[in-house]
Amino acid sequence: MTGHLYPFLRPGATTDEELTRSTVAKATESLHLRLRVLNDLGPALTACADALATAFRNGGTLFAFGNGGSSTDAQSVAHLFSTGDPGGASNPGNPGGTSNTADKGGTGDSGGAQPALPALSLTGDAALLTALANDVDFDVVFARQLAALGRPGDIAVALSTSGGSANVLRGLEQARRTGMVTVGFAGSGGGRMAEENLADHLFVIPSSSVHRIQEAQTTAYHVLWQLTQQALDQR
Repeated sequence: MTGHLYPFLRPGATTDEELTRSTVAKATESLHLRLRVLNDLGPALTACADALATAFRNGGTLFAFGNGGSSTDAQSVAHLFSTGDPGGASNPGNPGGTSNTADKGGTGDSGGAQPALPALSLTGDAALLTALANDVDFDVVFARQLAALGRPGDIAVALSTSGGSANVLRGLEQARRTGMVTVGFAGSGGGRMAEENLADHLFVIPSSSVHRIQEAQTTAYHVLWQLTQQALDQR
């Protein structure tokens, strides 16, 4: 079983040199894709950040959702916006991830740190997700939550590597009906998310590799967070 899942661990399956070359090639591919995404999507990310800043100024809440690895990314998005990144880990000018100023009383006001914003992940409540999946339908696990919690002017951030996950699409449809700002991250051409124009702001990663797509999406939404904070600072 180990050999099937991890063939590079089998004796004689590869050499150290081959493994090193493969690792370097994948890292290089990932870096080039991330740079391409930022170059190609820079203006769109800026426009989206302006829309998010406006929504937050008007009292909006961000809801993020996705499946599998994308559910983890959804939690990361919610964490970034809701904590204000107090450790500075997402600041390119602060690569060590150390805070530039001490948090004043744990209120989120840390001087030079960015303010915390209302943001939630729809993937973290296992009881709610399994109840909806078991009693209703897995396709509505995000749509039902948005119907209950979402308000006009809120923000829905949907993450998918294929752009075709049924429950993610249903979530975007519900967000549209509610009057929310819709943001989508997808790969492989965008899938149905692009075909059905379900996102006001859609960021498609030009890759068919799930790994590369998720890596580039991580970079894109970190930049989106930073641009949103900058837009809020300019009010």
